[in-house]
Amino acid sequence: MHWRCMFISHFLCNMAVRVRILVILTGLTGIHSITTVSKVSVKAGGSISIPCLYEPQYRNNVKYLCKGYDWTSCSYVVKTDTQSSRKFSISDDKIQRIVTVTIKDLKEQDTGDYWCAVEINNGGDDGQYFHLSVTGGTPALDVDHQEIQGFIGGEISIKCHHSNRGVIKWCRLGSSCVTEQYGSIDGTEVTIDRRVPNVFTVAMSGLRTESSGWYWCDKRGFQMPVHLTVTEKPTTTTVAATTLLTTTEPENPPTGSVDKETTTVQSEQQSDSIYLKSFIILLSLLIFIAMVTMFIWLKLKKHKHAKAAASATTAEVDVTYCNIGEMRKTSGQTSYTQSNVDVMYSSVVFKKPKRALKVESNDDNVTYSTLA
Repeated sequence: MHWRCMFISHFLCNMAVRVRILVILTGLTGIHSITTVSKVSVKAGGSISIPCLYEPQYRNNVKYLCKGYDWTSCSYVVKTDTQSSRKFSISDDKIQRIVTVTIKDLKEQDTGDYWCAVEINNGGDDGQYFHLSVTGGTPALDVDHQEIQGFIGGEISIKCHHSNRGVIKWCRLGSSCVTEQYGSIDGTEVTIDRRVPNVFTVAMSGLRTESSGWYWCDKRGFQMPVHLTVTEKPTTTTVAATTLLTTTEPENPPTGSVDKETTTVQSEQQSDSIYLKSFIILLSLLIFIAMVTMFIWLKLKKHKHAKAAASATTAEVDVTYCNIGEMRKTSGQTSYTQSNVDVMYSSVVFKKPKRALKVESNDDNVTYSTLA
């Protein structure tokens, strides 16, 4: 009986020690207070933004980024109550309860262990560890853009490039993950396409305002955060004939309707652009034809004038018109030279030529006569 009491006492003592250690560790590391990625891989020269979700009770506390493997001896990098540097910046969204740390101009020496942490007054700080790997080659997991924008009711897609084998996941910070081809997260439909080697494409459709937030690709222990912002689609203006129509999208359109209307507007804009280009080309062609026609007409007109001028220089011969009539005098009339002689009267009319030409006359061709 005595040894049984000693055993129970020893067991209870060990349990108390373990519980005390667990409480201390929980207070030091903040296992359940902060959620973030565990490992990210980034190409040297780039930048990375790391979101850290904290509990509501830390909304007004100071947050900071700490570097070092050991939580108790890590060094401050940037804090929300101090000014950010060019390389490190930090922002705190108290509504979403997410503190975001951004590191720019990454170098391989930036590789290391970091902590998202919250200062606790009169107690040990809470923090969550993640590892940053900076490589000069191809990152283990990467995306084209960390910032994505979508419209209510629309669809977005994200390409996650990877170089490792393993389970593929698409997760939302502080929520659930999708591992199959089809699924949903907080009411938003998710489709994962694995057909392209080393790339899996995540499509999210039926977007809502509540879909905004931080997500990440997950492949074999590596994560790459992606921030999605969903807004209402802006008002579109379509010009048809001479009437200006303004269409305002409804607040909550049916799923896929905004995407179809976006495609229609883009098609109309492309058609308008094609029509404008065709009109400009046709107008340019007409102007060119008009210029060529004018040039040919001027050439022909000039040639016609030259031909007329050449014809006008041709010498014209004087023309003499004569009206000759024969008249016999009566016997009662007497001539000064000879009586009863037939007399011929002539009427001579000279026509002045259009252009005076100097004509050399020869006396042999002139006939002198005396008319009575």
